[in-house]
Amino acid sequence: MTDAVIGRTAVAEGEERRRRIVASARRTGFVDVTATAADLGVSKETVRRDLSVLERRGLVRRTHGGAYPVESRGFETTLEFRTGMHVAEKARIATAAAELLGDAETVFIDEGYTPQLIAEALPDDRPLTVITASLITAQGLATRPKVTVLLLGGRVRGRTMATVDHWAAQMLSEFVIDLAYVGANGISREHGLTTSDPTVSAVKRQAMRVSRRRIFSGVYSKFGAVSFCRFAEARSFETIVTDTRLSPTEARRYALLGPEVLRV
Repeated sequence: MTDAVIGRTAVAEGEERRRRIVASARRTGFVDVTATAADLGVSKETVRRDLSVLERRGLVRRTHGGAYPVESRGFETTLEFRTGMHVAEKARIATAAAELLGDAETVFIDEGYTPQLIAEALPDDRPLTVITASLITAQGLATRPKVTVLLLGGRVRGRTMATVDHWAAQMLSEFVIDLAYVGANGISREHGLTTSDPTVSAVKRQAMRVSRRRIFSGVYSKFGAVSFCRFAEARSFETIVTDTRLSPTEARRYALLGPEVLRV
């Protein structure tokens, strides 16, 4: 076998190994370096190199001991999947975000699990008007006697149970909203806030335009991740709420762009 053939074989084997790593990350939500090395029969250093390659390709986001999958145009987790990931962190983030309500009377609640938790944490002893694209959030708030729920119309996305497309964006354009709780698939200092679907991005962008105050809430694994469609800059937010696994150094870097960064 020639050196050229050996080289091509090694590349092919490496690509197959990395394909399996990405598939595992998307299936389970996280790949552990030690476990993956044992499963594939390679060294931990080989897995770390593979993860570096995959991170450069925008397929995973590396963290201590492993990596998380990055949602993209071709891959997006379901709402059911998200409800089982980082549950404790998301609960703390939601509580802290809800406490920032202030004197807002009209509130936009984005699609997604963390915004859903924020909606559940909102006070029920005062009148509120909540505008949302999330069917689940609307259903959860509709029974509260002091909350008026406006559900945006449009096509329902089965993966997130939320409405999208121009109908939802057009309806949003007719409002002036005190406070928007906005989520994203990824947030980075270079590319801002991104999501995987253009129709979702359009709704989020419109919510940003019509809101006086904006709060982003997301777990640490979203930081540095970049998806397909950009809809906002980090500096457009009053506050960023995340968990303590985002390092203080990285939190300060985002704070320099303008928002207050809360690690809870």
